[in-house]
Amino acid sequence: MTAATTFSLFDPVLVKPAVAMSFQKLDPRVQWRNPVMFVVYVGSVITTLLWVQALGGKGEASTGFIGAVAVWLWFTVLFANFAEALAEGRSQAQAASLRGMRRKVVAKKLEQPRHGARWHPMEADELRKGAVVLVETGDVIPLDGEVIEGVASVDESAITGESAPVIRESGGDFASVTGGTRVLSDWLVVRIGVNPGESFLDRMIAMVEGARRQKTPNEIALTILLVALTLVFLVVTATLLPLSLFSVDVAKLGTPVSITALIALLVCLIPTTIGALLSAIGVAGMSRMMAANVIATSGRAVEAAGDVDVLLLDKTGTITLGNRQASAFIAAPGLTELALADAAQFASMADETPEGRSITVLAKQKFNLRERELSAHKTTFVPFTAQTRMSGVDIEEGGATRILRKGAATAIRQHVQALGGSFPAEVQAAADDVARRGSTPLVVADGGRVLGVVELKDIVKGGIKDRFGELRRMGIRTVMITGDNRLTAAAIAAEAGVDDFLAEATPEAKLKMIRDYQAEGRLVAMTGDGTNDAPALAQADVAVAMNTGTQAAKEAGNMVDLDSNPTKLLEIVETGKQLLMTRGSLTTFSIANDVAKYFAIIPAAFATTYPQLAALDVMHLASPSSAILSAVIFNAVVIVFLIPLALKGVKFRAIGAAALLRRNVLVYGLGGLVVPFVGIKAIDLMLSAAHLV
Repeated sequence: MTAATTFSLFDPVLVKPAVAMSFQKLDPRVQWRNPVMFVVYVGSVITTLLWVQALGGKGEASTGFIGAVAVWLWFTVLFANFAEALAEGRSQAQAASLRGMRRKVVAKKLEQPRHGARWHPMEADELRKGAVVLVETGDVIPLDGEVIEGVASVDESAITGESAPVIRESGGDFASVTGGTRVLSDWLVVRIGVNPGESFLDRMIAMVEGARRQKTPNEIALTILLVALTLVFLVVTATLLPLSLFSVDVAKLGTPVSITALIALLVCLIPTTIGALLSAIGVAGMSRMMAANVIATSGRAVEAAGDVDVLLLDKTGTITLGNRQASAFIAAPGLTELALADAAQFASMADETPEGRSITVLAKQKFNLRERELSAHKTTFVPFTAQTRMSGVDIEEGGATRILRKGAATAIRQHVQALGGSFPAEVQAAADDVARRGSTPLVVADGGRVLGVVELKDIVKGGIKDRFGELRRMGIRTVMITGDNRLTAAAIAAEAGVDDFLAEATPEAKLKMIRDYQAEGRLVAMTGDGTNDAPALAQADVAVAMNTGTQAAKEAGNMVDLDSNPTKLLEIVETGKQLLMTRGSLTTFSIANDVAKYFAIIPAAFATTYPQLAALDVMHLASPSSAILSAVIFNAVVIVFLIPLALKGVKFRAIGAAALLRRNVLVYGLGGLVVPFVGIKAIDLMLSAAHLV
């Protein structure tokens, strides 16, 4: 199992422990943590005592009625416990699978921080931050750290779930290694970056285990609202008993309302449905984030993802495919595209970069040109260097040498002029046009003759523009971050459909942009993987660090994407939105379905005191006892039916807040009004048919 291990909603492996946990949670010290359900818990205890009293012949109503109400009130508490235990069980199972990845590792601690130095064995638990270890083929990396020497293929499937190995090397943004992963080839010299117990795997386990106890600000605010509503209904219900006694005494007619009926009324009026599911919704949100292979440091980070209204997105790998690809051949005056493509393909035959391969592919697609056999000729391949900014091939043909080069316009200009050639103004104009479109011009030359321009274009990912449109409809602003110049950045931004862009981005510029948005009251989310991203990640409200990134980036972020996929930020925002939508939908349903219970219980409970209230019995329930018991049963059973929705979440929809509110009121508000009428009447008919009341 990996961090992304998922479980079905009612997996027997999770259900059995959850059932047992439901009874363990009947401890008053546990119940007190949920004020709404604690009121139901106390009501269950009181009705149970009233039932025992009724068995002794001193009951206020029939023993069967009081006993049935007591049983279903206990079921209400147990169903709420089950929902929370099931959500917690999923987190505990994920934590257990992570714990299973721990293993006892003996590290090779180097005496000097370099390859070839002497080493001695040391258990990973004895290593400390700053120690330098050697990891060779087949070895397990003992703790998180940074590669300071070497390059190797590493199997990270235990952490990411991806079977394909990754390359880790010193320097750059791919120097970070994670404890528990295995080196498949070559060797690495790693400087340990954490102490035992502080590794990424340890933090993952702590995050998952702690998820069930964390409450977000919105969850706390909603809890306060639910407690306030509960207190109001508690006070109202408490005053009904003396009022009923007074009315009967004055009118000399009827009988006072029973305590059992009042407890049933209170339980049905307070928001028990959302109170029972609130904790499960929050824990399930963390589990869904885990299922997406994202580790969040807290529920607060998940919730903040649902509230963000500005996304800072890297261009490369997020908006574009990551490598520029050849898209067009623009021949010099007097030449054909075929001649240019032929020379460009020759010059790219030894170029193993994605750009070089794309030139070969484009020539093949457009003109059916295939790589030629050059064994009959003496060839010398010229690799690209930062100094020459050119690459190509020298081919000896019939005593003459053909010098094919491709590279930046300025480099090719100097090259052809050094060979006595000239650089046509038309080619320079074509190169400038390509640059203005946001693409990169590569000029091709054959000796001192310029053949034309190859356009390398950033390929915008398919469907990304539509996703940005969805985010815009939700009120989320998208900003592209790139190191390109403003001209190139503007062209890519227009094609991708982002709202704004930051060109020639520096760490200081990113940080300033985030602070400027936050000063306007906006919540900002961004991704990053390098040490230079750490300041901006630390400032952002939702900061997603790549697992392949540096240790500094991981420590600065409040989420870690195990897949190291920059587009995951969009999925994270959708998961956060789904959490908020689920909580809002179920809250709307919970409050709305209380209205139907008014029409079931109030006429039944006070019919003997106020006969006029019988007019409110719009459902025409069989008897007062049947009405009260039907409402109590429905109040308990509806929790069970809503558990899958609470754990799975409502379907994500890319709509604005106002449209979402209207939809919730229409679907869950109207549904919350209608469903209880149908459910309570159906239960009443079954009770009557079975002669249980």
